[in-house]
Amino acid sequence: MWVLVLQRLVLEFVLDLFYFPLWWYTGGLKKVALSCARFWQDGNLQMSPGLWLKNIFVPMYGQYDWQSRLVSFFIRLFNVIIRGLGLLLWTIFVCFLFSLWIVFPVFVAYMIFRSI
Repeated sequence: MWVLVLQRLVLEFVLDLFYFPLWWYTGGLKKVALSCARFWQDGNLQMSPGLWLKNIFVPMYGQYDWQSRLVSFFIRLFNVIIRGLGLLLWTIFVCFLFSLWIVFPVFVAYMIFRSI
């Protein structure tokens, strides 16, 4: 009885070993892509340069004189630029994480063959 269990375990292990690269680049890649998209959306919600850009001509603190409008415009313009750059860096970071997922098995295989 235990021989059948051992055979089944070994067979499952071998099949999982061969299925792993296929899963990594299909189902796993899809999960990571969706996670990276949510990760980027979270960063966009935190920085929200589009919201600042949408309200760029709205005066701050409800003061409608021309000096307040001018100050509000430049403050919001500065915020849009800084937050846009922050979102650009966030996008580069998320793309780096996604690229790392793609390259990691190849790197591990290379290091294994190099050490042999």
